[in-house]
Amino acid sequence: MTQSSSSPPGDRIAKVLARAGVASRREAERMIEAGRVSVNGTKIDRAALNVTESDKITVDGKPLNAPEPARLWLYHKPAGLVTTTRDEQGRPTIYDDLPEDLPRVMSVGRLDLNSEGLLLLTNDGAVKRQLELPSTGWLRKYRVRVNGRPTDDTLEPLRKGLNVDGDRFLPMTVTIDRQQGANAWLTVGLREGKNREIRRAMEDVGLSVNRLIRISYGPFQLGQLKPGAVEELRRRVVRDQLGLDHADDSGNAQKKPKAVRHSSTRRATGKPETEGASTRTGAPQKNRPRKTR
Repeated sequence: MTQSSSSPPGDRIAKVLARAGVASRREAERMIEAGRVSVNGTKIDRAALNVTESDKITVDGKPLNAPEPARLWLYHKPAGLVTTTRDEQGRPTIYDDLPEDLPRVMSVGRLDLNSEGLLLLTNDGAVKRQLELPSTGWLRKYRVRVNGRPTDDTLEPLRKGLNVDGDRFLPMTVTIDRQQGANAWLTVGLREGKNREIRRAMEDVGLSVNRLIRISYGPFQLGQLKPGAVEELRRRVVRDQLGLDHADDSGNAQKKPKAVRHSSTRRATGKPETEGASTRTGAPQKNRPRKTR
């Protein structure tokens, strides 16, 4: 635990819960307010509390496990799934699709129902928060198919940044890859992802998105990962990219190796006809749908 001369010893309880993989920091704060967390036998209802390693923490009456090393997975989200643990409308979620032997994971950001491609998963709430912070500034790239015949003049407002319904969208990088009949394939890069940002921005310049695939998130790339498949990154990659300090660089092998494979690097070619299926070494990974979570 950390300590400074101007603050109580230890770390905020929500941060500790997030680091242990219980929930994201914001979700942990809600759990605390709901009275689900106790410290040294006393139920707490506020997150403004520091704890140390000597404190005994329970969640829903169960002792908090020691934090596991931060782990990160690449997941190829298919279209038609929502990025939530449960959906009020009863729609299928990504957690219905994940391999059964995967530990409890949280998504880094979201992809909307009709979007597909790379979604990062982690067991560590602090890593989730770090990757989602706007200050991280990692470039996220998408292959986007639009209905229409865009020109550079059409797309120039996106490159300069624009306001849509009161939301300010930062400048995007946009290139025209090819025209294919009534549709065009574009590559779009942005560093700040707001709700349905690309779709709304395209609509603002008169284009309709009919397919959207995220192909990279910072240094992590979709490569040839098949829809619905999951692949864990080696700890050395996670450590190097996120500045973490782990002595064990081997990564954690899964009981079912075909469900989760390790990868130290990924590379995407970005060919429109085979979106999200760029060059990759090794045999294709089988997708093992998850029935329940």
